[in-house]
Amino acid sequence: MNAQAQSRRDGTRERVLRSETLDRLAQIVGPESVLTEEGEIAVYGKDALGETHLPDAVVRPRTAQEVAAIVHLANELLIPLTVRGGGVGYTGGAVPIRGGIVLSTERMNSIKEINFDDLYAVVEPGVRTYELQQAVEAQGLFYPPDPSSLRDSFIGGNIAENAGGPRSVKYGVTKHYVLGLEVVTPTGDIIRAGGRTTKNVVGFDLVGLMCGSEGLLGIITEATLRLLPLPEATQTVRALFRSMHEACACVPQFVRARIVPTAIEVMDRHAIRAVEEAFSFGIPRQAEALLLVSVDGSRAEVEREAQIVEQILIAGGGFDVQRAKDKADEDRLWEVRRALSPAIMRYGTLKLNNDVVVPRSRIPELIARVEEIARRQRIFVVNFGHAGDGNIHVNFMCDREDTDAVRRAREAVRATFAAAIELGGTISAEHGIGYTKAPYLDMALSAETIETMMRLKKALDPNLILNPGKVFVARQQTQEGP
Repeated sequence: MNAQAQSRRDGTRERVLRSETLDRLAQIVGPESVLTEEGEIAVYGKDALGETHLPDAVVRPRTAQEVAAIVHLANELLIPLTVRGGGVGYTGGAVPIRGGIVLSTERMNSIKEINFDDLYAVVEPGVRTYELQQAVEAQGLFYPPDPSSLRDSFIGGNIAENAGGPRSVKYGVTKHYVLGLEVVTPTGDIIRAGGRTTKNVVGFDLVGLMCGSEGLLGIITEATLRLLPLPEATQTVRALFRSMHEACACVPQFVRARIVPTAIEVMDRHAIRAVEEAFSFGIPRQAEALLLVSVDGSRAEVEREAQIVEQILIAGGGFDVQRAKDKADEDRLWEVRRALSPAIMRYGTLKLNNDVVVPRSRIPELIARVEEIARRQRIFVVNFGHAGDGNIHVNFMCDREDTDAVRRAREAVRATFAAAIELGGTISAEHGIGYTKAPYLDMALSAETIETMMRLKKALDPNLILNPGKVFVARQQTQEGP
């Protein structure tokens, strides 16, 4: 590894961009929107994982034309360019591990249009997910994607990562709500893909290509998003169980009863203990699993479905079953799930949060396998997630300074990925690959599939400018590349 790469891995800085390059960036976006001081750029060098890789400069454009000019400059000078939204991911997708320029979309934060009659919204990539949801709900409309980071994540990042969330079981993920995009290509052209209609089969599906592309194939500068009518009512039922098998066995019963819940969230015993020790919710010690099940629709429909959900949970062995009486009561039931992330941080300064997915009937097997892996590696693990679609967040906790514990935790991650694949699933459901999961990509995809992706990347980005060092392992994108 060369000195420059080592300095970035250690979080220290080595000046790479020349002053004339910084001057040209300032001419594009204005001097106030080019950041170079370490105190200013530090936050742009890490994500939720907490590993820091400092950029050489941060630019904050306001228009697609400015983005295109920055991309042209990066290609001319072969400068690595990493696009960043809210920076709340867990796989390093927005972290500039090769240094260079971070292009932040934070100033591109306008909701341009909300169209009630045609059910779409036009937004810039820097709009926060929660802000969009609040804006459309004020007009009686609904934007379903709800990643846990919705108050901080940006729409552009949601699209780049194809974000999901608890409501995915009924409403799907972000790609199901993207009608059209304006994109700056890796060579600096501004293109439009898709449109403002739900049906559109003109040419290749470039919108679908961009969803989940992790910032490797283009820079989103505007999105047209599909909206739905806002459901009239919601209701949540919570139940405790004496085993994960009992809890997960309830999930297919909802479909048999012709109900598609809005969300089905599960927490294992370690997750329950963590929130109980931190916040004292009053959950009894015999609880080995917790299910939260929400339904939405008309008031009459919601009342009927919530009653059926309650009956299914009781028949399936659930105890201490609670059904929300009103919105405040519903928020109270969900508080135990929202409290989970801060609660588990008491078990270590490093959280390796991996979002594996398996067929939902295999969740109990996955949890059992993960617990055995954690015992073998002597690492504390917390499991929770979206039981309705088989997406479980496996969190291995350790102290960042304990190098042996970190090594064992990373071995546990690899073993968990192998278990998920063996059970018919894969290594990422909504967090993406970034650089943290890149070493495991060939566990989930064949060499031929990876090579096809690489050819697509090189065709669109011949200089490998955009988000280098992500998704593809080091032998495919060498340290000598940009």
